[in-house]
Amino acid sequence: QVQLVESGGGLVQAGESLRLSCAASGRTNAMAWFRQGPGKEREFVAGISKSNGDTKYTDSVKGRFTISRDNAKNTLYLQMNSLKAEDTAVYYCASAGLFTLVTVVPSAYTYWGQGTQVTVSS
Repeated sequence: QVQLVESGGGLVQAGESLRLSCAASGRTNAMAWFRQGPGKEREFVAGISKSNGDTKYTDSVKGRFTISRDNAKNTLYLQMNSLKAEDTAVYYCASAGLFTLVTVVPSAYTYWGQGTQVTVSS
């Protein structure tokens, strides 16, 4: 069983930065950040493989967001720069049950955090 706890969300102005963290307990595999904005479906933001560091990003955050993980601390991060109003959402950390390579498919992720709110004012 894996438990995930996100932190680092908040209210910022457009153009500012935030760093999200996700502390995990238990064995994790590929991990990812998803987000769900008001009235929208949950969408993949960024993912990272378990061991070789491969990453994947949705097009709208490429060049602005960076995903990383510290396996020694069992912690996932999302550095978000140049934030835009459209980045406003609840951000969720997720860990795959079996997959070690990153995937954008939500159903591949077995474990989810409770979410952290990110609000960007324009």
